[in-house]
Amino acid sequence: MDPNSCSNIEAETKEMDVRSLSASHQHSQYLQKVGIPPKQNLLREFTARVKETLFADDPLRPFKDQPRSRKLVLGIEAIFPIFEWGRSYNWRKFRGDLIAGLTIASLCIPQDIGYARLANLAPQYGLYSSFVPPLIYAFMGSSRDIAIGPVAVVSLLLGSMLSNEIDPNQNEAEYLRLAFTATFFAGITQVTLGFLRLGFLIDFLSHAAIIGFMGGAAITIALQQLKGLLGIQKFTKKTDIISVMRSVWGSVHHGWNWQTILIGVSFLSFLLLTKYIGKKNKKFFWVPAIAPLISVILSTFFVYITHAEKKGVQIVKNIEKGINTSSVNQIYFTGDYLLKGLKIGVVAGMIALTEAVAIGRTFASMKDYQLDGNKEMVALGAMNVVGSLTSCYVATGSFSRSAVNFMSGCETAVSNIIMSCVVFLTLEFLTPLFKYTPNAILAAIIISAVVGLIDVKAAILVWKIDKFDFVACLGAFLGVVFASVEIGLLIAVIISFAKILLQVTRPRTAILGKVPRTNVYRNILQYPEATKVPGVLIVRVDSAIYFSNSNYVKERILRWLMDEEEIVKAACQPTIHFLIVEMSPVTDIDTSGIHALEELHSSLEKKNIQLILANPGPVVMDKLEASKFANLIGDDKIFLTVADAVSSCSPKLVENV
Repeated sequence: MDPNSCSNIEAETKEMDVRSLSASHQHSQYLQKVGIPPKQNLLREFTARVKETLFADDPLRPFKDQPRSRKLVLGIEAIFPIFEWGRSYNWRKFRGDLIAGLTIASLCIPQDIGYARLANLAPQYGLYSSFVPPLIYAFMGSSRDIAIGPVAVVSLLLGSMLSNEIDPNQNEAEYLRLAFTATFFAGITQVTLGFLRLGFLIDFLSHAAIIGFMGGAAITIALQQLKGLLGIQKFTKKTDIISVMRSVWGSVHHGWNWQTILIGVSFLSFLLLTKYIGKKNKKFFWVPAIAPLISVILSTFFVYITHAEKKGVQIVKNIEKGINTSSVNQIYFTGDYLLKGLKIGVVAGMIALTEAVAIGRTFASMKDYQLDGNKEMVALGAMNVVGSLTSCYVATGSFSRSAVNFMSGCETAVSNIIMSCVVFLTLEFLTPLFKYTPNAILAAIIISAVVGLIDVKAAILVWKIDKFDFVACLGAFLGVVFASVEIGLLIAVIISFAKILLQVTRPRTAILGKVPRTNVYRNILQYPEATKVPGVLIVRVDSAIYFSNSNYVKERILRWLMDEEEIVKAACQPTIHFLIVEMSPVTDIDTSGIHALEELHSSLEKKNIQLILANPGPVVMDKLEASKFANLIGDDKIFLTVADAVSSCSPKLVENV
């Protein structure tokens, strides 16, 4: 295009901008101004902020305007929800709970024996952990569907971290004491988080990271079970896939036992088949639920009549008879192992909480009732503290058992009491019957149980939705599989925090254009038909502006301006004279953010470009007034909407867009 024609266009534009500025003063009196919130008392504002942070669910609402006696009753019901729903308990509900309790008991008994082995503990400790903790939870928990007991991931995590401190084979007594100590501090951690209403902390581990962590843990657990499934006696203590596979193939000629393999593979196939049947037809949900117990009975009978243990088939041998003994005196409250138990307990407690709360929320949404996350944490913590004093290790909500509990028609937490009673009877009378149970069947039960933790569909969905989330998922998965459970967990936490930091320090910004035949301004990438207003650049900041991102926001806006000026100059379009910042998504701003806006205003003044703000929120507007920034740019440069800002600064141009 001819340079002379470009200069003529620019001259006309400047003249039009002068006219538009004079017109804006006449037009502004018809525009709604942005409201300035009234000043609040500092103490009242601080109290409101604390209340919203820690008491967002307003837990004291039921106590309002109630007599003292009623408040006492409500307080007891808040701590022990069983007294609230117990008043309406009836025979119909008991029948559903009875069936569900018996069903999950048939599933939990063989699983508990296997999970105790994952934690490098004697089989009875798995059963202990399905006796006392479910009773405590039934009185204090708010979920109707969650089934309490040992779970695979926490058992593996506990076994791995405890083994790093004490060899369970050489120092069995000290290892057991450290396990109880870790369980005690896991409970203390959970109670503390719930009591201080800090449950939001567990949300820092993203859903994608949990998917990867659980999938990696499932594969690690399954690989560990190859020892029992193949009858290998000398097996690596490491959990990474390379060490495990080296140990497996290194024993192929002299360590594998064909009788054990026959038993293990046969019953593993049976268990996987029953899971498939239950998944295909929901009416047969009970088939995979009772399959583990049937497998234990049949395999135990088979070993007993054939004396397969004399041919190299490893068996459970003796399970200590009787209920839990006191372990109060076995917890380390002093010495070197105190801090080690605390560290292990905090990690195990957080993972157990994450799993239990996720399970509880899932089934609460399916039955349309509210679950108080902080109450759940207190209940889970209390049951683990009591459990640590009664020879139990960390218990939490089990997804497989909770799903069976839900599908069996449970009505309340009484199903946990029924399960606990069955475990009690088993400990008192039936443990000698498990003497000839082959280790291979326990390995098969664990493998079939953890298969469901590998959620490929969820991982694919994460990939489709958010690639960075998938990095967190994949990082946690690879960390667990190729390093260890602790490394995988650390990677999951690091990547989750990295994502938060990236979003905070590098917020999204966008250029807005006018959607045809409307007064709406939207992202031109989302709405390609939206047109830019000549002489005006409209930028939206999609985040609060804090010290961590204020400099980036300022530089990014100036970069947008520089890019736009190059485009305008190349196309011989009107030069930019107004920069409008859409502030609707900016929920807050601090002193660094105000300073960044002042620097932006100063930079724009040097270019003869006016800074205009559109729709700042009450918090932001209050701080703009307090800092005198509103006076710096002028109150007439702050508008309620982008449309008002554009029409005020350049009305004639808007009519042509």
